[in-house]
Amino acid sequence: MNPVPPFRKIYQDIADRRQMLRLFDRHAQRPDRWQNDESALFAGEWFEIGRSEHDYMLDILPPLWMRGEMFALGEFLTGSITSVFYTLRIDGKMRYFHAYCDLAQARSAVGMRDAIVERESRPVTAMTHEERLEHIWSATHDEYRGYAGERFLHAHRGKRSVLVYGGGHTELKLLDDLTDEEIAAKLPVHLRHLPIKAAA
Repeated sequence: MNPVPPFRKIYQDIADRRQMLRLFDRHAQRPDRWQNDESALFAGEWFEIGRSEHDYMLDILPPLWMRGEMFALGEFLTGSITSVFYTLRIDGKMRYFHAYCDLAQARSAVGMRDAIVERESRPVTAMTHEERLEHIWSATHDEYRGYAGERFLHAHRGKRSVLVYGGGHTELKLLDDLTDEEIAAKLPVHLRHLPIKAAA
């Protein structure tokens, strides 16, 4: 498995309830689901939600714990990975977030909180290349995304793939192989013209 960054924003807009529920398991189509330790696949993923979505999740199940501006769900996704929800004041405004934290790691929820505040405190005038790809994957409907199968080289099988349109036809491509033009075409208008920020 490729190394995964410790904290990564996977959706650039504020997720409504439908999108939030999809993002909880945006890897649902993976071919080896539940066959391996999938902690690294989820740990560190985060996105913004609305207040009503935050409150809905607080009311739906008793939390495992509540600490100041955060609470954790008692139902674990896999291993020691569970959902942590945050209410954070950023630049004078209350905002709400969901993240997957590995509770076996000391202070993972606090580290996540700090990473979210750092990322969201700066003006959102740029996105990294990785953030663009993660947003595309998160926003693409299941019928138009999947995992590379037999039509790909053996070395690429199991990697994420998406349908792209160009030259009058659709083509299944690896997510990581999208050109800048294909990435721009798949992003919503308000995101596609943002400059690319170098990864931290």
